[in-house]
Amino acid sequence: GGGVCPSLFQSLVLVSRLPYVNLFQCLLQLIAPEYFDKLDPCLEAVCSEIDQWPLPVPGRMLNLPLMGVVIQVRVPSRVDKLGSSPDKPVNQENLLPAPLVLSSVYELDLFRCFQPVLTHVQLLWELMLLAEPLVVLAPSPAVSSETVLALTSCLAPLKYCCDYRPYFTIHDSEFKEYTTRTQAPPNIVLGVTNPFFIKTLQHWPHILRLGELKMAGDLPKQVKMKKLAKLRSLDAKPGLYSSYKTFLHKDKGLLKRLLKGIHKKRSSEAQSALLRRYFLELTQSFLIPLEHYMASLMPLQKAITPWKNPPPIRPFQQEEFLRTLEHAGPQLTCVIKGDWIGLYRRFFRSPNFDGWYRQRHKEMTHKLEVLHLEAISEAVCGEGREAAGWHPACWVSSAKQGCRRVSL
Repeated sequence: GGGVCPSLFQSLVLVSRLPYVNLFQCLLQLIAPEYFDKLDPCLEAVCSEIDQWPLPVPGRMLNLPLMGVVIQVRVPSRVDKLGSSPDKPVNQENLLPAPLVLSSVYELDLFRCFQPVLTHVQLLWELMLLAEPLVVLAPSPAVSSETVLALTSCLAPLKYCCDYRPYFTIHDSEFKEYTTRTQAPPNIVLGVTNPFFIKTLQHWPHILRLGELKMAGDLPKQVKMKKLAKLRSLDAKPGLYSSYKTFLHKDKGLLKRLLKGIHKKRSSEAQSALLRRYFLELTQSFLIPLEHYMASLMPLQKAITPWKNPPPIRPFQQEEFLRTLEHAGPQLTCVIKGDWIGLYRRFFRSPNFDGWYRQRHKEMTHKLEVLHLEAISEAVCGEGREAAGWHPACWVSSAKQGCRRVSL
């Protein structure tokens, strides 16, 4: 802008506690050009408009006016079914001009993010599942950030429980910690753009070097698997530098379906939905045996009595779980073959397993407490009815009221 030293970078930063990446990217694309032209007066006008927006109530459709444009979005809800397409916002108010409709406030365009690595998405899914240290060296902060966010989102509904930095620079406080060779790299995904990191992070086990997107026929040019020893110079060619061997056999059908979509000129949104469904089904096939086994550790309801503490949840026995896979493993829901047992064994050593187990154990403990309280309230209500000589017809409604009081 005028009066600003040309050697200085200007940035517009949007800070929020909400992970609505897609919405915020849209906002910045609208605001930034005006801001760099008009500076503070533009921000004042934008903040005034945003201050009038309705609260982001889960499940609601919102019309968000900003700089002459109405952005129409639906706020996600906990009850939304994973893998299904939520109802798109519908223009019910005959808004003029026509609203800018976003299909999702938080979901990235996975197909665009993974274009140069479509042949390796299954391998990358395994790296994320096992919380392996990974560096994404991209040509721009935007590509770096979107790739890292896409990688960490591909495990849904399993939560990625490690740290990740969509855009990491040499000025970050952890720079020395992450570049030291005196200890193993941490479980983290780093997005970087400075080629200097090729030299400082050579000891990391997995480095994804991305270049400018180029087409090779109908499909964008795919990066190749390369040995880490070849990652020497700062101008190293794009590639996935790793010696990792996948536990599961490659699903060649996914690439065929994506290529078919390209030939049919299917939209990027539809291709992303295909990818998202693929990741969801793969993760669910991996999780279902774990969920079934975890449920078997819960004490039987008949063992919960009001006169003593509820029985404890049985401990998770890894070998016992692995024995269940022969008859109730991922092969029941997934056509991909391979060393599933080996994958589970590695998963047990990852922070993602620890995070998943702690959350499930917490939920089960809460369920036990609720069942115990219900047993106590039923006993208290029963004693009260007997002492008062109540007629059986009154017992049901009175017991329900008592249960609600005790639970509170």
